[in-house]
Amino acid sequence: MAKMQGKALWYVGPGRVELQEEAIAAPEPGQVQVRALFGAISRGTERLVHAGRVPESEYDRMRAPFMGGTFPFPVKYGYATVGRVEAGAAELRQRIVFSLHPHQSLFTLSAQAVLPVPEDVPPPRAVLAANMETALNAVWDGAPGPADRIAVVGGGLVGLLVAYLCARLPGAEVTVVDIAATRAKLAHAVGARFAAPDGAPRDCDVVFHASGTAGGLATALRLAGEEAPIVELSWYGSGDVAAPLGEAFHSRRLRLISSQVGTVAPSHRSRWTHQRRLAAALALLNEPALDALLAPAMAFEELPAKLPAVFGSDSNARPRRCMVRRLSFAWHFSPTNSTPMASSSTSPVPTTCSRKRSPRSTIATSTSCRSSRAPTRPPNS
Repeated sequence: MAKMQGKALWYVGPGRVELQEEAIAAPEPGQVQVRALFGAISRGTERLVHAGRVPESEYDRMRAPFMGGTFPFPVKYGYATVGRVEAGAAELRQRIVFSLHPHQSLFTLSAQAVLPVPEDVPPPRAVLAANMETALNAVWDGAPGPADRIAVVGGGLVGLLVAYLCARLPGAEVTVVDIAATRAKLAHAVGARFAAPDGAPRDCDVVFHASGTAGGLATALRLAGEEAPIVELSWYGSGDVAAPLGEAFHSRRLRLISSQVGTVAPSHRSRWTHQRRLAAALALLNEPALDALLAPAMAFEELPAKLPAVFGSDSNARPRRCMVRRLSFAWHFSPTNSTPMASSSTSPVPTTCSRKRSPRSTIATSTSCRSSRAPTRPPNS
């Protein structure tokens, strides 16, 4: 039986990215074949992968659900793809679905590993599902309440999604804190206030840190009120980060909490599965204001040439033109790029599409292609 041909994005060496062709098997019972429409690149996590900076001690934990290859290189990475089911399980055929699949134009996987995108969530916005899931888990970890004073340090993609969720709490005072004044408009778009570190509110009831910098962590600790939790979402790869735990840290009985999307927050773990949490994250993307976090799509074929600039851009600088003041990058694929392939062809060669963290601290790169949740998840992105 003829196989289809697809393309996938592979990180093949420090700073080197390639699109590679691979043969795509026809779906077996219980599987679906998905044609990618959009994808998102996690700028924070994938920048570390791109640079070969994933610590050897984290190789297993950093594996994405459907990753190809092994760390440090070559690896087919990514975990946010939206596509249309072209073949397989009848109940899903022609449905728009989200999956935690690497950047790839066409792929086959278990029907249980995809989730239908709600009708009120446009496919391009659905690429933010993995990031929204990270934000939702962090909010569960921090447990903010109505009328709380909440600071989110780091106005990247995940930080802004945390702010978006917290701003929906009745009477909550939510402030995004960032050194880049360009984030103010985005903070306001998600319903939050904005402040530079020196002007941020003190004595906060809950603080979320998502800047990925030692300076941001110091700011988060400084803004926390007596006995308040500081929820740490940043992941620093193999880098060492100084945490200022002297001065009043102990006398104020501050609590520094690690939040990681690989497991469901303890407050919900006994009742929520990973799949239920991801479905909830998709449903939470039904707000048009979140489109402000999406950048115009890049062509899938342009990713090898453009990703170095995406990963190398200064998180504090004025956003590059391709970002248009937004926090996600997008790619798109043409249906004509997939053609039948003889079954006698050689074994599959990796291909790629993309998912998000953030360019400036946590930016998602949205990619668009035309043409099961695994139990493990990489660090927050």
